Amino acid sequence: MGLPALEFSDCCLDSPHFRETLKSHEAELDKTNKFIKELIKDGKSLISALKNLSSAKRKFADSLNEFKFQCIGDAETDDEMCIAKSLQEFATVLRNLEDERIRMIENASEVLITPLEKFRKEQIGAAKEAKKKYDKETEKYCGVLEKHLNLSSKKKESQLQEADSQVDLVRQHFYEVSLEYVFKVQEVQERKMFEFVEPLLAFLQGLFTFYHHGYELAKDFGDFKTQLTISIQNTRNRFEGTRSEVESLMKKMKENPLEHKTISPYTMEGYLYVQEKRHFGTSWVKHYCTYQRDSKQITMVPFDQKSGGKGGEDESVILKSCTRRKTDSIEKRFCFDVEAVDRPGVITMQALSEEDRRLWMEAMDGREPVYNSNKDSQSEGTAQLDSIGFSIIRKCIHAVETRGINEQGLYRIVGVNSRVQKLLSVLMDPKTASEAETDICAEWEIKTITSALKTYLRMLPGPLMMYQFQRSFIKAAKLENQESRVSEIHSLVHRLPEKNRQMLQLLMNHLANVANNHKQNLMTVANLGVVFGPTLLRPQEETVAAIMDIKFQNIVIEILIENHEKIFNTVPDMPLTNAQLHLSRKKSSDSKPPSCSERPLTLFHTMQSAEKQEQRNSIINSSLESVVSSNANSILNSSSSLQPNMNSSDPDLDVLKPTRPNSLTPFRKAKALYACKAEHDSELSFTAGTVFDNVHPSQEPGWLEGTLNGKTGLIPENYVEFF
Repeated sequence: MGLPALEFSDCCLDSPHFRETLKSHEAELDKTNKFIKELIKDGKSLISALKNLSSAKRKFADSLNEFKFQCIGDAETDDEMCIAKSLQEFATVLRNLEDERIRMIENASEVLITPLEKFRKEQIGAAKEAKKKYDKETEKYCGVLEKHLNLSSKKKESQLQEADSQVDLVRQHFYEVSLEYVFKVQEVQERKMFEFVEPLLAFLQGLFTFYHHGYELAKDFGDFKTQLTISIQNTRNRFEGTRSEVESLMKKMKENPLEHKTISPYTMEGYLYVQEKRHFGTSWVKHYCTYQRDSKQITMVPFDQKSGGKGGEDESVILKSCTRRKTDSIEKRFCFDVEAVDRPGVITMQALSEEDRRLWMEAMDGREPVYNSNKDSQSEGTAQLDSIGFSIIRKCIHAVETRGINEQGLYRIVGVNSRVQKLLSVLMDPKTASEAETDICAEWEIKTITSALKTYLRMLPGPLMMYQFQRSFIKAAKLENQESRVSEIHSLVHRLPEKNRQMLQLLMNHLANVANNHKQNLMTVANLGVVFGPTLLRPQEETVAAIMDIKFQNIVIEILIENHEKIFNTVPDMPLTNAQLHLSRKKSSDSKPPSCSERPLTLFHTMQSAEKQEQRNSIINSSLESVVSSNANSILNSSSSLQPNMNSSDPDLDVLKPTRPNSLTPFRKAKALYACKAEHDSELSFTAGTVFDNVHPSQEPGWLEGTLNGKTGLIPENYVEFF
């Protein structure tokens, strides 16, 4: 029930009912007054909290903006560059959002606090003043009336009339005050319906504006978020493949550090203690020493490993002779004397062990007998790029493409090692290998066949893409734009020996077919790059830096798969000079629409959590296979690069001309897997799930042409699937 109305006619009667009704209105005004007072207090607290929140978020954004990622290696992949700039993008979004929040906070004081305080002061305060006046007049009227009624009737008539007039005057004034008070009370009750609620509505509108601004920011951020998500997934996949390689190298170094020493420009280097004569006697100072046999130069750097700082100036001398110190001639063990051409006296040095001393003396041509510590742990492999080798690879590819092209985790799931070795021994048997038409029996599992193919490639005396070109391929993958990368890799492939290039073409045609069926086998171009990069482009020396370059090895393989028709079926252009290459990059980035490969190198498809876990497990299994195979064949890695030794006209070595995958049949329907925002008028903008008509290859590499809502434009090839 609402409050009963206050009738002006009741003011004259001033009945108990009128007084009760008036009290209910007064109680409501007191309640409203207290509520508004608390609301103003809470509003100020809210504004203060919002200011503190905004300040904290700005500080958080500043911290994000200041942090810079430092990747391992001398170059970054496109995915790593996207991830590296992500923190600055996050900071920009947060700052933009906080700018709008500050505007909302500044507006809140004007639209919420000020109007509420004004209403409480001017309206409710005025009603309170009217009540005081009304109570005062009530007391005065009642007092005059009681006094008038106590007058004796024996008073003179003139006195009685004067008293009556005075009472009438007081009654009239009381009546007027009563009317004004009732009017004010009802006015305030009515005003609060809009003057109290309207500021709250304005405040909420400010909040809605702020949240809408955040929604718009989220929409604008959507494209970068999609690209970043893809880059994170690609980087995670590469990490999972690289981590096992690094761990394997670490274990090898633990087992035998000397066999995995880094190739150094120095003949010998390491820590030695050098005897120095002081006023109070002699002392032994730790130095990091290097020696070059050609120049006979010894460099000694005093260095304290505990503090990580140098303990003095470097010193270089020219070696004259090196002699082992007899044990009974000095208290210290593992000592030897060095004489220098440009320094008088003898320099006495202490090695860290007897073996260490022997190596130093051997390097300096000392008087100790020379023992060759570099054990040749590698032997010549039996795998060759001959007719047998081509026959083995062809048989494996034929078996995979006819029986297992759609198997999930193809080339990533590991076969049983004993079965793999048994299959290889059968395939490499000259009697079996000579039967070119004989297919691999169905009894062999697909995972065994794929593992045998990869193992055979690792058994070659050198990697298929050759040690001498390994750094060149890596440098090509590090170029700034995709066009330059493809062009440089195109040129390098045609510098490979004929047999190597033929085998690589055979393999890339096959991997392109595998990638075309990635919906079923889950092996995208990126996944195949992870599997075959370390096999086809393994470095001659195992180091952490080389392992960090595996991601670029993977990119090389991705480019070979995606551009296999152009690379193997066309003659490369003349190599560009540095100036021309720079101009080409600038022109490409300024005027040419970004190609599909300039966007994230690969795209992944949304899966259920179980599928993601299965894919992740397959990655780990593949990495383990790579480690096992690498250990089993590590004795092959230092052999010289293979040179062709057979006539290229050998019919067994002919490679079929690759055909374009049948995934781009002209004028088909296609569905978008991801959202894309057009950067040029010739491109189409679309969201995930959009269906295109009349989709067919375009003249632009990496792009398709299709129709959407009557408009024809370009669509990134890797962003859609056909149905």
